[in-house]
Amino acid sequence: MEQQKLPNATLALVLGIVSYICCCFSAGLGGIVLSGIAFFLANKDEKLYQENPENYSNYSQVKTAKIVAIIGLVLGVLSLVWTVFSIMQMGGWEAYMEQTKEMMEQWGIEE
Repeated sequence: MEQQKLPNATLALVLGIVSYICCCFSAGLGGIVLSGIAFFLANKDEKLYQENPENYSNYSQVKTAKIVAIIGLVLGVLSLVWTVFSIMQMGGWEAYMEQTKEMMEQWGIEE
């Protein structure tokens, strides 16, 4: 019997890698969402592999995707915590919005 590839292994790996990039933007929320999806898909494939290990050939890719997703999730959470901490250090949400408005006025950007 010919071995198949696990269906979500590549997608989970790509989502995990993209979650690294998204951790730098949107206060880490994009990284959290993408790595969460990658982790879910990797777990789904892992369960599928556990049922019939002899049918699948790319289990190592699923393990890698799971590790990458966990790292992306941790980085996303750290980025989110840092963003919340930074906003609180500025004096809360209102102070952050006021500072943003002042910067936009300096640069000549209208709302």
